[in-house]
Amino acid sequence: MADVETRSAIASDLDAIHHLECDSFPAPWRREFFESELSASGRFSLVATRGGRLIGYVFAMWLFEEMHVNKIAVVKSERRRGIARLLMERCHDFARENDIATISLEVRESNQVAQDFYRSLDFKPAYVRPKYYPDGESAVVMSKRLA
Repeated sequence: MADVETRSAIASDLDAIHHLECDSFPAPWRREFFESELSASGRFSLVATRGGRLIGYVFAMWLFEEMHVNKIAVVKSERRRGIARLLMERCHDFARENDIATISLEVRESNQVAQDFYRSLDFKPAYVRPKYYPDGESAVVMSKRLA
């Protein structure tokens, strides 16, 4: 992992971010959503790169003592190599440094792999949001208490 770098997302990353988003999700965010995240207050947006190539991202927001992970994705050829774990660790570090007590996120009810991943990071299922996604699938809200 020494060859993987993380840094704040910037405008010149948007094309690669949006391409990865479309490749990763059945109902992707529009490019404009990511663009607005870069300039909004209370946002934490990182990319992971290897050799200058974008291989992952995380977009989160925080307000007071709560952080919410809105988006996280890793290039298919880089999955299961610790990239998402690294990005989530950076979220965790940021949360601790800023006295954030809780991190939450939604994950598709059918995505057991993602749920297992978040459980490995000590996230717990909190409740289900029925018909959360545009295709009608429900979301499992998972959270992790830091303090």
